[in-house]
Amino acid sequence: MQDPVRFSFKQKINLYGFYFYLPLYPEVSYGDLISVKGTVKKKELINPELLSVSSGNNFFLNFRKRIIDFNKETLPEPHASLVAGITLGSKSEIPYDFWQKLKNTGVVHVVVASGTNVSLTAMFLISVLTVFLSRKKAIIFAFLGIWLYVVLSGFEAPLIRAGIMASFAFWAQGVGRLSYSSRVLLLTCLIMLIFNPLWLFDIGFILSFAATASLMLFQVRIANYLKIVPNFLKEGLSTSIAAQIGVAPILFVSFGQFNILSPLINMLVLWTVPGIMILGAVGGILGLIFPFLGKLILYLSYPLTWWFINIVSIF
Repeated sequence: MQDPVRFSFKQKINLYGFYFYLPLYPEVSYGDLISVKGTVKKKELINPELLSVSSGNNFFLNFRKRIIDFNKETLPEPHASLVAGITLGSKSEIPYDFWQKLKNTGVVHVVVASGTNVSLTAMFLISVLTVFLSRKKAIIFAFLGIWLYVVLSGFEAPLIRAGIMASFAFWAQGVGRLSYSSRVLLLTCLIMLIFNPLWLFDIGFILSFAATASLMLFQVRIANYLKIVPNFLKEGLSTSIAAQIGVAPILFVSFGQFNILSPLINMLVLWTVPGIMILGAVGGILGLIFPFLGKLILYLSYPLTWWFINIVSIF
């Protein structure tokens, strides 16, 4: 189950693209075991009735919840939920008004953990671990760290896709072989569908592979045409435009909406994501042991979250 999305008077539960709405209380959290009955209509459960809910108590879920709670104690909203969303893919705490702004501006993919987050995690872990360990040992620990992040962030299709592709990339480095992205993408798709064929109907699965394939085909070419754009904005803009080529038709067909300014908005906010993610992760984890130090680090993310929130609000 994905992290529920909470609105003013209800919460939306999504499971492999099959969704239904429940009353706001009792709140359902990622990892909970629930029993629901209702009438199935296409991909929605009509008139759902919550029969039972039990907390999914395990170390990883509790660890995730403690970090999110620490964010909420330290930062005001929507800054706390933005950090939790970018860092751990938590959607349940995002205020409804801010969630709608994220959807309308086409940047909601930034706030829910995605393949980009896994890539940033992989690069950060390799950069830090290679300072203290040999590259082969660093790759092993980075591999474990990536899958720990995938579990903590919701174990959703885009994360699993990125985790598998990153694992192939690390394996290729470890054995000294080249990694062919297109082949790895196709093999990853095959592995995931063998594991769970229902992912073929999951919009997150479809968008993740469409965006990745589009980035492989167009990102470098588009970047070459953006020579006049400053470097710190060029990557965000070229990445956004390339991804939109693949996902825009799917979004329009599936949801009937597409913001033509989305590439521009993404360019203006994407540069803040690595900083928010690193500060949010380090501050959240350290805060569980050294609260004062953790809060100090989270405060450093405030200018970045302020920029992100204001850009989304303006557009």
